Amino acid sequence: MEQETLHTEKILADRKIFFLDLKENRRGKVVKITEDVSGNRDTIMVPAEILGDFIDALSDIRDTAEGDGSGEEE
Repeated sequence: MEQETLHTEKILADRKIFFLDLKENRRGKVVKITEDVSGNRDTIMVPAEILGDFIDALSDIRDTAEGDGSGEEE
């Protein structure tokens, strides 16, 4: 299945590189998140339809990690 890359972001963190690619194919749009550690890659795919929920969950995790106490467990 052919995928077109619509947008790419790259994040460097210590010895890791994260690639975030917005892709589109005939089934729709997806965000492909790839972690590269010394040449070893792991990838997850997040359907664009739930991207808002995914970002909200990451924001909650960030808030908890920063210790502001606003993060809630479900």
